[in-house]
Amino acid sequence: MSAARDYGLDDDYEWPRPPEGGWTADDLDELPNLPPHTELIDGSLVFMSPRTEFHMRVLRLLEHRLLDQVPGDCDVFREFTVKLSERDRPEPDVMVIRADADRGPRKTRVHPDDVILAVEIVSEESEERDRELKPRKYAKAGIRHYWRVEEIGGLPVVYVYELDPATRAYVPNGIFHDKLELTVPFPLAIDLTAIDHRR
Repeated sequence: MSAARDYGLDDDYEWPRPPEGGWTADDLDELPNLPPHTELIDGSLVFMSPRTEFHMRVLRLLEHRLLDQVPGDCDVFREFTVKLSERDRPEPDVMVIRADADRGPRKTRVHPDDVILAVEIVSEESEERDRELKPRKYAKAGIRHYWRVEEIGGLPVVYVYELDPATRAYVPNGIFHDKLELTVPFPLAIDLTAIDHRR
């Protein structure tokens, strides 16, 4: 039995085959029939597994609370790609970006210089990428703030990092249970126990 048939696809289905040297960031806009939330990491396509209820509730909570509290010169995007390099175009779960970033209505990515904060909500299949690979790449690209969100006891726990410009690596700024309170990159307070609230 073919792998295509295992996934309910026709026997003549052809999986994307990378060109020599791998895919580029621009290829994500050109390849047909990619599933939603496909990322490019090291020139390879990474397909996301289905989102869990926890993931979607945390995503909604962070998006709404950040929109309520970011300064006027910032904006909040969810599930939108950032072009880190020619071979890396990940899709953070949430980003805070400069409101004056050069986007336009047809843009499909932002530049790392425009990203103030990148947030990843860890799932079972993304642990290694979200804990190790993506933070290294975000730091190397100069994104100053990174949050990693994990589930403990049904609630989100937020691990906060800030870029050390001398080493171009993230240093931990705290682990937050129940309530996230920060003064950088801007003052904010988020009740992490409110993931079941609809607004």
